[in-house]
Amino acid sequence: MLITVFTPTYNRAHLLPRLYESLCKQTFRDFEWVIVDDGSVDDTKSLIDKLIILALQATRGRADNGQLIRYFRQENGGKHRAINRGVKEARGELFFIADSDDWLPDDALEKAVSQYENIRHDHSFAGVAGFDAHPNGQIIGKGDSFNIIDCSPVDLWCKYHVKGDMKEVFRTDVLREFPFPEIDGEKFCPEELVWIRISKKYKLRYFNQIIYVADYLPDGLSSRLVKLRMENPITAMLDCKEYIEFGVPIMKSLKNAINYWRWFYCLPQKHPEFPKLSKIWSITKPMGWLMHKMDLKEK
Repeated sequence: MLITVFTPTYNRAHLLPRLYESLCKQTFRDFEWVIVDDGSVDDTKSLIDKLIILALQATRGRADNGQLIRYFRQENGGKHRAINRGVKEARGELFFIADSDDWLPDDALEKAVSQYENIRHDHSFAGVAGFDAHPNGQIIGKGDSFNIIDCSPVDLWCKYHVKGDMKEVFRTDVLREFPFPEIDGEKFCPEELVWIRISKKYKLRYFNQIIYVADYLPDGLSSRLVKLRMENPITAMLDCKEYIEFGVPIMKSLKNAINYWRWFYCLPQKHPEFPKLSKIWSITKPMGWLMHKMDLKEK
């Protein structure tokens, strides 16, 4: 079984060798590394060319043994468009997103495959998910009090209250079924939006093992989430709207309704269509306006 390890990258040539080294150490070898360069202006292309040569040397010219690297470049459009391209190009049964500033423990792919083999023929599962960890090995968040949970992403957050960051490894076909929406003029889409949509049809097997190391850098997406949502309000509003419509607990619905209006006030004045929220949530509009004003002060 082939796994596609996918990396979207933008001006991260200085970090990619670290991820490459972690892939070279994987105990599970049947994988390809697909890289989508989202319009980098650094030396990403020349670096990847060098890594491809190193990989071929390591395998004596064979395009197997876990050293197949496939590189694609496209105009800058945001991580979500890069993921859509990667899913389209992927040859693996599973799709493992590894960001350019992170890396994998040596046995990450082996652990994911081991869990996946147990549910491989049950197509009510979209895939499997293990924990993220800080570089020091500490699990990110507070959600390590279980062994295995079979549920949807939304149920994991709302029913089981797992707050730890998880690394989802999806069936590639499922991500083809649920592509990221590509809105003209927007270059960011919360991954959570697609996970919510997947939750309507599928569950995942969540297991209590670390399969990913996340290094949150000052210039990474995680550090700029509020700004990104302000600059890309339609997908941010869509995320809030679909979360509410999924039927989550009232407090989570209230929070998302407030955030919906928070991003609503970031819309360009003459914007055409945007996702409409049920009128009942208009009561949260003043709080959303206040949060928007606070965002502007901190921007």
